Amino acid sequence: MLTETQPHAALTASIDTLRLGYVPLTDAAPLLIAQEKGFFRRQGLAVSLTPAASWASLRDRIAFGLLDGAQMLSPMPIAATLGLGGVQTDLVVGATLGRNGNTITFGDALAGAVAAAAEVDTLEPAKATRMGRALAGVLAARRAAGLPVPVLAIVFPFSSHNYLTRHWLAEAGIDPERDVRLVVVPPPQVADALAAGTIDGFCAGEPWGSRAVDLRVGRILLATGDIWANHPEKVLALTAAAARDTDRSAAAIAAVIAAGAWLDQPENRAEAAHILARALPSVPEEVVGLALNGLLQATPDSAPVAAPGLIFSRDGASYPFPAHGAWWLGQMRRWGHVPEGTDETVIDRIWRPELWRQGAALVGEPVPAADIASLNLATTSLGVPVR
Repeated sequence: MLTETQPHAALTASIDTLRLGYVPLTDAAPLLIAQEKGFFRRQGLAVSLTPAASWASLRDRIAFGLLDGAQMLSPMPIAATLGLGGVQTDLVVGATLGRNGNTITFGDALAGAVAAAAEVDTLEPAKATRMGRALAGVLAARRAAGLPVPVLAIVFPFSSHNYLTRHWLAEAGIDPERDVRLVVVPPPQVADALAAGTIDGFCAGEPWGSRAVDLRVGRILLATGDIWANHPEKVLALTAAAARDTDRSAAAIAAVIAAGAWLDQPENRAEAAHILARALPSVPEEVVGLALNGLLQATPDSAPVAAPGLIFSRDGASYPFPAHGAWWLGQMRRWGHVPEGTDETVIDRIWRPELWRQGAALVGEPVPAADIASLNLATTSLGVPVR
């Protein structure tokens, strides 16, 4: 511990330590593993990791200068740079931290109605179109009966969860502004809110869908990877000021790339679940391990089945494709969440593949030739060459 007789050492630690934040989720793994397994240290970095209870709290800590960067939802750097939500901070995306990793989970009553409409005995994680059509039929019957619209939680207004849920609903002919009520609930609170009956379902990152199943308060309808296969999920965002130190930024990116490669090795997943469970003390280790192994348990009494799983590094998954940012911006524009006239030039200021390249060179990671998230979701074709 530093004492009052070590003022210079205290100042040095403050300057040299890269301060990163995260929300306790399974896909915070690249940061937690980079710290635990020494990948940051191998790049000559001292890093402090700070958990936040919500995405809003994480955003505010960065805005007030308490953090140099963080694990972030992919649309968050756009919102912060544009000052949406009343907080403006220039951010830079240096890497994608993971692909896939969320579930859409409903409470038993709504899930049972959808299962009946889909003519299945019990829900299993299923393709989005089939479940969307079943939900549309349920909502139409509820309207005809004069019942209130279901309340569905997303974890932050400017989130992949919000925009993927909206896209899925709209594709099924469901109006997200009229046929359901979308509310914000932080990830660690969604299972409890479902148990309390204050929401009817949610879209959140793992392990919270699996935790709701484990608590017998919900059933998993589908994974967001069923809506957009291998979609970008979290990113490593740095403040523009922190990113100006390109050597330190590249070292941090190199460390998370290396941690992601470690996580993608099947033989490391049990150890990874053990490490992550310490950051998620309310969740059993075996529940944390499901998403790491590409599994979902849809209902309390069903066997885990294969589902679009978390990908951290393989096949170029960590590359920050500007086309991803363009798709999120397109969805923000589609739903009226950005000012009129906002164009894609903002994406080129935020998504910085050259920083990734510099970091990747430190660990021998090749530049991907194309993106594995190749599904065209109407506004932006994402199967594009690297730019």
